Amino acid sequence: MDQKVKSVRYSVVIPVYNSESIVGNTIARTVACFEKYHWEYELILVNDGSQDGSWRILRESALSNPRIISINLLRNYGQHTALLCGFHNSSGDYVITLDDDLQNPPEEVVHLIQKAHEGHDLVFGRFNQKKHPWFRRIGSSLVGALNRQLFQKPPDLVLSNLRILRRDVVDRICSYRTVYPYITGLALMFSDNPANVQVKHERRVGGKSQYNLVKILELVSRILFNYSSYPLRFVSIVGGAISGLSFILGFYYLVKKLIEGVPVPGWTTFVVLVSLSNGVVFLIFSILGEYMIRLLNQTSNAEVYQVKETVRHNSQWKDDGKKNSKNEVK
Repeated sequence: MDQKVKSVRYSVVIPVYNSESIVGNTIARTVACFEKYHWEYELILVNDGSQDGSWRILRESALSNPRIISINLLRNYGQHTALLCGFHNSSGDYVITLDDDLQNPPEEVVHLIQKAHEGHDLVFGRFNQKKHPWFRRIGSSLVGALNRQLFQKPPDLVLSNLRILRRDVVDRICSYRTVYPYITGLALMFSDNPANVQVKHERRVGGKSQYNLVKILELVSRILFNYSSYPLRFVSIVGGAISGLSFILGFYYLVKKLIEGVPVPGWTTFVVLVSLSNGVVFLIFSILGEYMIRLLNQTSNAEVYQVKETVRHNSQWKDDGKKNSKNEVK
């Protein structure tokens, strides 16, 4: 193994949610991989409000291994916020992100590391064949299209949750103020030399994936409303089109009245026009309201997440304000 690869420190961040049946194996395989190559590393496990016994496993892992830090978030904030928490607590020259379900085999980080040391500040694993269900593949395609439009993703770059980021990229992400972090987009925004490397992708061997259709829609909403003005542009176009049609229709009825006269009722036309106009107005106000809610959250809530407890092997109590973390005494 190249000496340059061995001479740096790696932080591995794994967000965990309801993975009691598999996360122990994920941790063991990740540790075994880094121990095999004698790399300097730390493993940061972030429990994102799991409702099963995941935290017990994470806590025990941290108490038994000085290279493991386990963080228990106050509630479920979502994968990207959990990753951001891990970034805040990382100290490595490179940060690697892994899922907790072994679909991204920990042993594949070898390829990420080697590719990063070719001079890339961001490397995504490119899967030989994805083992995801159809709706997740469709969701990935939609999110990929948004990444191309909003974050200037290179056309030939394939995104995944298995990635490695150089320290300077991680620091830029950590300094970005938002209560709705989207790690993939921020990584693209703050890197200048991204790349892919071929890796394996396995089927989930235990537990149930939490990444369902609702989660996909939530992610799309997070990207659209926090990193783009597309919804506002859309309603502006719709509102302009409706206004134009209303003006044309009004002009038509005015001319018709002057030339032919108009029967008294006209009730159907009136109802249709009012209903259509009200529908457009409500649509516009609902989207404006969504933006207002998010702007208020951005300005009034400086805390992206709250930490319930942090467990390390060499325990010491600590309160660092922003992350509001406390280390559990062994």
